[in-house]
Amino acid sequence: MIALIVRRLLLGIVTVACIYALTFVMVISLPGNPFQQGQHNIPPEAEMALRARYSMDNNWLYFQEFLAGAVRLDFGPTFTYNDWTCNQIIASALPVSILLGFLAIMIAVLIGVPVGVLSAVKRGSWFDVSSLSLVLLGISVPTFVTGSALLIVFAVCLQVAPVGGWGTLGHLPLPALTLSLPFMAYIARLTRTGMLDALGSDFVRTALAKGASPRAVVWKHALKVAFLPVLSFLGPAAAQAMTGSFVVEKVFGVPGIGQHFVNAALNRDAGLIMSTVLVFSTLLVAFNLIVDVLYTWIDPRISESV
Repeated sequence: MIALIVRRLLLGIVTVACIYALTFVMVISLPGNPFQQGQHNIPPEAEMALRARYSMDNNWLYFQEFLAGAVRLDFGPTFTYNDWTCNQIIASALPVSILLGFLAIMIAVLIGVPVGVLSAVKRGSWFDVSSLSLVLLGISVPTFVTGSALLIVFAVCLQVAPVGGWGTLGHLPLPALTLSLPFMAYIARLTRTGMLDALGSDFVRTALAKGASPRAVVWKHALKVAFLPVLSFLGPAAAQAMTGSFVVEKVFGVPGIGQHFVNAALNRDAGLIMSTVLVFSTLLVAFNLIVDVLYTWIDPRISESV
């Protein structure tokens, strides 16, 4: 297990470094001038001084500035927001996105897994057909449509939820539910497929022949095997939910990191782009590492060398 963790950590560091370098190449290839975007329209003299300060006219030295910032975890100022640094933006926005993404994944697992199990057990029934239709709907409909629909129903018509914003417990349910719907649909589909394979396996028939109750066989034996594809999906899904919820944040007025990333790209703000990409890629690698470790713990038959 320790060898697996060390190997994955080293591979993760190399992966993050490659993503960081590739992002820098794309950033310097973007057209436009970051000093004449967003809230900034500075005089030429000040622009020249800033370019000299951060070696922006020499790509190699400019990249070294970003590498040093990544090592120190200090990414300097942001040209998108006045009087803010990249570190301050991330420190204020990342916890919001992590909380929202965590709640979304929890909702998706707590609803998606039971729905997938029951669909497999009741294969061909009205419940199975209905759940498959809802799964297709959840995968197909964009989050800005479902989010707007939930706002109209619960905030405007029923008036049981705030229209938008952040800061109280009442602001959490609607954006978390909206963000969870696509993940919930995928989890339900993966669980159903895995359960159908597991229920037709020899170990299930053996357990039933030995007198185990059908409920215990389904929820204790078959689900343990069927959950492995879901576990593989949860790694990138969790990272995406905690960092890539720009649309949901925009619809509900949530001050998460997704909005800042998009604004940084629109304003050619290299420092904020690089820092948010580093956060995104690190979270993705970290969650995939956690999934790899859990995989070998749940199913010891899986070799650690894989």
